[in-house]
Amino acid sequence: MTTPPPVMEIVVESREKSKKPVVKLGTKSPHARYFMPMLESFARRDDLNEVIKNRVSKACDLLDAGIPLFPNDFRKKDAINAIIEANSAKDAEELAADGAIFATAGRIISLRSFGKVAFFHLMDQGGRLQCYASQEFLDEATHKMVKKLEVGDILGVEGHLFRTKTGELTLACRSLRLLTRSMRPLPEKYHGLKDMETRYRQRYVDLIVTPRAREIFTKRSLIVREFRRFMEDHGFMEVESPIMQPLAGGATARPFRTHHNALDIELFLRIAPELYLKRLLVGGFEKVFELNRSFRNEGIDTRHNPEFTMCEFYWAYATFEDLMDFTEKLFAHLAQVACGSTIVTYQGQEIDLTPGRWRRLSFYESLTEIGGHQPDFYNDYNKVKAYIRERGEKATESESLEKLQAKLFDLDVEAKLIQPHFIYHYPTEISPLSRRNDKQPEITDRFELFITGRELSNAFSELNDPVDQRLRFEAQVREKEAGDDEAHAMDEDYLRALEYGMPPAAGQGVGIDRLVMLLTDSPSIREVILFPLLKPEF
Repeated sequence: MTTPPPVMEIVVESREKSKKPVVKLGTKSPHARYFMPMLESFARRDDLNEVIKNRVSKACDLLDAGIPLFPNDFRKKDAINAIIEANSAKDAEELAADGAIFATAGRIISLRSFGKVAFFHLMDQGGRLQCYASQEFLDEATHKMVKKLEVGDILGVEGHLFRTKTGELTLACRSLRLLTRSMRPLPEKYHGLKDMETRYRQRYVDLIVTPRAREIFTKRSLIVREFRRFMEDHGFMEVESPIMQPLAGGATARPFRTHHNALDIELFLRIAPELYLKRLLVGGFEKVFELNRSFRNEGIDTRHNPEFTMCEFYWAYATFEDLMDFTEKLFAHLAQVACGSTIVTYQGQEIDLTPGRWRRLSFYESLTEIGGHQPDFYNDYNKVKAYIRERGEKATESESLEKLQAKLFDLDVEAKLIQPHFIYHYPTEISPLSRRNDKQPEITDRFELFITGRELSNAFSELNDPVDQRLRFEAQVREKEAGDDEAHAMDEDYLRALEYGMPPAAGQGVGIDRLVMLLTDSPSIREVILFPLLKPEF
């Protein structure tokens, strides 16, 4: 009868003097002490349980047997999806006759042991493959190691393919290496990560156990790649502009502030790359774009994250109407590539992105046709202000009629724009960088694109008159002095650039995160951002 090893007791001192949890491991391994810092942290966060202690004990056994937990001498030669694609049509006889040896690696996501044999599934970035470990093909030391494996471990395996009695393509391991020991258990197979905050906070686990999450970010990569290719195919040159800027410009938003020590100056994380990209038009580049990260120190909800991705592009000798046609083609192309159709489903609704079927309405037409408000109402300052307050929104005495009309639009129009709508000719008062309409200077040649009740893009014919631009900046400065912390700053260098002469042009910004939401049927922006901003956990 084998005598069980004596229990090694590790006392974990808690930072709370009144709490001194005791960790007991069923091992006398000298390697147990190595895991002390990890066990201490588990105990302090109340994460320590019998499953983790069992994993540590098995890890000690592996080290005692001379098996490293984190080696780096295995080279993966074959991706799992490539193995499956090349062999999925072969029957058992063909596989046996082939006898090819494959070397792959991945994470164990399921494990079944039957004494002398074990079956487990390995998963890599592209797929999952069943593996078979048996004394028939493995040496004694490796077979003993198999008994210490856990779901979550990362393995390197080499072997030949065969089919089981149920017909499943399986790799018979002729050699097997532990590459990374998983010290924490994965969520249960049928429960996974249900808590949304945990999914966003521990995205690394979410990607392991949630196929839907992997699909979203694989498709996001495809969308971004195709976006870039579409722009380049249409003659646009990709450029890069500063993220840290001395002035927060190109949009009306509250910025993040930082400080550069060597220069002893205050800087801002960019809220938009617009003014730098338009400087390039002055410099002679006629079609430029930037896929960029921008930052706005604002609220967080299902449509907003303080750090986000967008594409801005500028096109000399084009108008906002040219951009409408271009946008229809761009979105239709991305939908076709990502979803296989220009008609996509979003939260149970079919959205038709087919070019030519997008509706175009002026800002004031939308207040009537969509919002149900007649001109005699939305042009009456007192009536609009009172209505907005009745709806529970702020309406200050200093706000202009045009700003109140914009709030009226937000309340009664935006959410109803489910199918693609270009809303154009916004008031000049709320469009500080847009070109005035030649016939009606109180409105601008600007549009915003709305789909599924949210804005996905903003575009306009560019204001290239330096005098007009200066007057608009001065008006924004007065608003900032009156308390509007989102008003645009005066940018003398940009005005100087315009004074050299910028060609007539059109420019546009597209929210990549919201576009990915649409094309992946994701209800929240956090679903499509790998690491959305959350309050610190520790």
